[in-house]
Amino acid sequence: MSNLEKAKIMYAQIGQGQLLEAFDSNYAESVIMEEPAGKREGKKASREYEVQFINSVEAFHNLEIKAISEDLEKSKVFIEVLMDITFKVGIVFRWSKWQFSSGRQARLYTNGFIITLVNENRVRLELL
Repeated sequence: MSNLEKAKIMYAQIGQGQLLEAFDSNYAESVIMEEPAGKREGKKASREYEVQFINSVEAFHNLEIKAISEDLEKSKVFIEVLMDITFKVGIVFRWSKWQFSSGRQARLYTNGFIITLVNENRVRLELL
């Protein structure tokens, strides 16, 4: 199975609310995850971060793969994902991210954000 096929399956799992199952079956013990919020080394530290993320979510509304591609020569997968999430603190979050994975590394990129009032109790935070 190609890395592209694996990535599609993994994001389908995430879209069905199976983030930890997707993480457990797809990430190596030596994974390095890096994003603007920081860098995590090792599966244990990365999984703990994912558990904290899941525990902060009130509702997961949507996950859409906007673009996905694979560089076969370099064994890398590039993916752009759009997610709509409501956090327990009342923030509705529309998150667009680029990710590329290569071997044991996953890097996530986001650029900018927009905050929009949804109603008197909620705001929408949109990363561009």
